Amino acid sequence: GLLRKQAASAGERHAAQAQALAARVGFAMAAGRGVGENTQVVFASGMSSAALAERLAKEKDIEYAVPDRRKTRAAVPNDPLYATAGNPNTATQSGGPVAGQWYLRAPTTTLRSAVNAEAAWDVTLGSSSVVVAVLDTGVRFDHVDLKRAVNGGKLLDGYDMVGVDRDDTGTVITPTGYQQANDGNGRDADPSDPGDGITAAEANNSAGLFYQCTTLNPTTGKYIDEPSSWHGTQTSGLIGALTGNGTGIAGVGRNVKILPVRVLGKCGGWDSDIVAGMNWAAGLSVPGLPANPNPAKVLNLSLGGTGTCSALYQDAVAAITAAGVVVVASAGNGLGHAVGEPANCSGVVAVGGLRQVGTKAPYSDLGSVVTISAPAGNCVNTGTTDPCLYPILSTTNSGVYAPVSDASGGSTYTDAFNATLGTSFSAPLVSGAAALILSVRPSMTPAEVRGLLQATATAFPTSGGAAGTQNCAAPSTTDQLECYCTTSTCGAGMLNVGAALQSVLAQDKIVAGITQSPLDVPIGSAVTLTATAATASSPGNTTYAWTVTDDGGGVVGGFSSATNASVASLVPGKAGRFVVQLTVSDATNGVASTTATVYVRDPAASSGGSGGGGGGGGGALGFGWLAALALAVAALGGRRGRRGAEAP
Repeated sequence: GLLRKQAASAGERHAAQAQALAARVGFAMAAGRGVGENTQVVFASGMSSAALAERLAKEKDIEYAVPDRRKTRAAVPNDPLYATAGNPNTATQSGGPVAGQWYLRAPTTTLRSAVNAEAAWDVTLGSSSVVVAVLDTGVRFDHVDLKRAVNGGKLLDGYDMVGVDRDDTGTVITPTGYQQANDGNGRDADPSDPGDGITAAEANNSAGLFYQCTTLNPTTGKYIDEPSSWHGTQTSGLIGALTGNGTGIAGVGRNVKILPVRVLGKCGGWDSDIVAGMNWAAGLSVPGLPANPNPAKVLNLSLGGTGTCSALYQDAVAAITAAGVVVVASAGNGLGHAVGEPANCSGVVAVGGLRQVGTKAPYSDLGSVVTISAPAGNCVNTGTTDPCLYPILSTTNSGVYAPVSDASGGSTYTDAFNATLGTSFSAPLVSGAAALILSVRPSMTPAEVRGLLQATATAFPTSGGAAGTQNCAAPSTTDQLECYCTTSTCGAGMLNVGAALQSVLAQDKIVAGITQSPLDVPIGSAVTLTATAATASSPGNTTYAWTVTDDGGGVVGGFSSATNASVASLVPGKAGRFVVQLTVSDATNGVASTTATVYVRDPAASSGGSGGGGGGGGGALGFGWLAALALAVAALGGRRGRRGAEAP
């Protein structure tokens, strides 16, 4: 009929227009559907939407050319505590805060450290195939806002690594055997949290297992009782609470799955159990344990201790990141002292804590090993009965020492009086961000994820703190409370999940590479690394960031040049290998990262040294994804070689 003929003639006209335009610009184009009388979609094989629009806009008879971008529905969750937890009730010491989950929303002049998760959720709601392992106290599987995955929830089966009671010499303590585990048995496939609370009687019993495990009351000289923390349930909720279900809170990772791995019991946990849990969670073999059927892509470690990174943890982190797994750890709550283990291990994404105004949280530790900082909660109000104004809301249990079932009212949430504060809760926000990134770009390496988080972080504020607030300084033996963060003390900046995901979405327009000179590097000789940044269109304001991600055990101490220029230099002090990461960011073309491994020889060790070098464009971010609606068909980024380079 007439309508069919009109449609056919319109299609023919569009095809003819596309052919004529192609002849003029010099490359083939195909006609797409019509949009209006004088507007149509065209495609060009091998060219991105943005690049095609930029080229066509230069034609004098084309009024405008714009990329055909994907739009999605707004992703603001309907979970009631997201917007507000209501007015706190001082009389009953319950409820609130009014700010709700302030830390997930877009930043404002008041909430400067908010992570902008809504902008990330407009890109992805997270993939259920991406697993985040939470190595913690276990989890309450019956929490209404978590639940087992087989029952429509978020929790995979996991494993319990907490074994038989022993002392520091390895001697098994009798007669009970499982006081620390508190579940009546050792390692098994049930990572449920039975509670980690310690009574005052236990803490003050010098002959008991939990002597001095709680906080000392300086007035009485006695150790206080500490109810169960339900810590693992809280960290799990921040990453992956059921979201959009009209109940409780939203999780930053939305649809990602949680793998609970119990490594902490009453009075903490042993390094051997934690490292075994890390390996198992990442899908690596652990003697005596079954294979993990759901290997994680991200490990969240909201735990730690003092001291430098030991070989035990460093070897584990190296193996886990080599397997493609991102390791995230909290910087610690030592009142502004040096970051401890395992957050200070090379390759770990170490997360510091921020107040709502973007200054360092008073309790957060700091130093050059911090990768990035994120909200950790703070109260502002100082009265003992005042509600906390800006805590981190999450899932918890109503039990004081033992858990209370969901059927009996056990599924509760922290609030303005039972406040969640600490870097333990800033790390899960970064873990959730990493999981969202990997939901869109599952092939990204841990170094690339780390580089992207750093490159898209929001700059720290220099005002807005309490009166008299100073800039943060390097950690020392003195407490360092609230201070204005710097990139040498609190990481690259404040977590911006939205900016990170928008950057991932920016099609494969920039490729980072490193060239090394000389390739043969003897001890004491300078090596020069030069950055390359190939772009598909006109370059924007390109910035460079060099970091040593693995010093090889002291092979190199750091850069002998600036670390924000296109060329960097280092002078190795001993033989071995070290790894350097380059992150290139461009206002027009996105972000890319790559690494290079530099080999250093000892001339005295052999007559023929075996120089080597790391360079090449290994590890550039693959920003080739295009929306289904596109003005042009983009060729996905090709393979990038790692000639002479080795994954750290």
